[in-house]
Amino acid sequence: MMYMDFKRKLPIPMETKEMYPLTGDMAETVERTVTELKAIFSGDSEKLALIIGPCSADNEESVIDYISRLMPLREQVKDKILIVPRIYTNKPRTTGEGYKGLVHQPDPNAQPDLFKGIIATRELHMRAVKETGFVCADEMLYPENHKYLDDLLGYVAVGARSVEDQQHRLTASAIECPVGMKNPTSGDLTVMMNSILAAQHEHDFIYRGWEGHSYGNPFAHAILRGYVNRQGVSHPNYHYEDLLYLSDLYKKWELKNPAVVVDCNHANSGKKPFEQARILKEVLHSCRYNPKVKKLVKGFMVESYIEDGNQPVDGGVYGKSITDACIGWKKTEKLIYDMAELL
Repeated sequence: MMYMDFKRKLPIPMETKEMYPLTGDMAETVERTVTELKAIFSGDSEKLALIIGPCSADNEESVIDYISRLMPLREQVKDKILIVPRIYTNKPRTTGEGYKGLVHQPDPNAQPDLFKGIIATRELHMRAVKETGFVCADEMLYPENHKYLDDLLGYVAVGARSVEDQQHRLTASAIECPVGMKNPTSGDLTVMMNSILAAQHEHDFIYRGWEGHSYGNPFAHAILRGYVNRQGVSHPNYHYEDLLYLSDLYKKWELKNPAVVVDCNHANSGKKPFEQARILKEVLHSCRYNPKVKKLVKGFMVESYIEDGNQPVDGGVYGKSITDACIGWKKTEKLIYDMAELL
């Protein structure tokens, strides 16, 4: 017996897609972006992916405003960098308390409304593709929700608290686009490598009440985000020696398409977002110094929004994060131009 009230039946993904379908042009844009990302992670392209944007997509208008500002930059750096905006519609919460993202609270100051949240999430990703031509990234916090967006995403991340979960691994094995598996908060890279291994293989499993067969995702890869020790102290894992060690792990495990995306925030920066540009530049220096590292590094994650820092949920400052602190727009522009110059 379950001690809960079932409030209402939510629309299934097929119904949601019928209500908010992709046009032919939008589908082509998604396919083109996924193909370009696959080329980066397979090593067929020398570009780097830059997965950049707010910690959480808390406001539709400011998120679209932010992504629109990336459009002219995209054209200027497109020969070296593939910009993939972050539209993270789910926010992981260790204790379950606090703002949980757009899918739970389309209005952060109102009570949760999952029906409206599902619609708002799909509409936001569709607006990004239709209005800006950007195909975006989202975090797969809840594997059963992925089908609401699977035709819209260019990149999927599995977070540090989810990477050990078997359902996340199995679902990742069925996803068409590249999927990044973060190292866990403990820093144990074996957990991350096991997750990549599972995602790259075929599986039979139950998904949303169906018996399914996945074919494996050869573009599942590592995301290094640092870790926290038993004393609660952040430790980075983006340094030169860390990258060489990961390269050796890939060789030992004999995984397909060895690749890493370096998360420049979280424990790598000690949640000090203004360190992100320095971290990115250090990794690029390591790439220039050693071809082995250059071959492994395929991109970066950066938390960025319109305004520097963060604020309470009810803070009211337009374009300022209500979750983790981000760099603002001026610093974002400089980071992207500096990155292009170093490539």
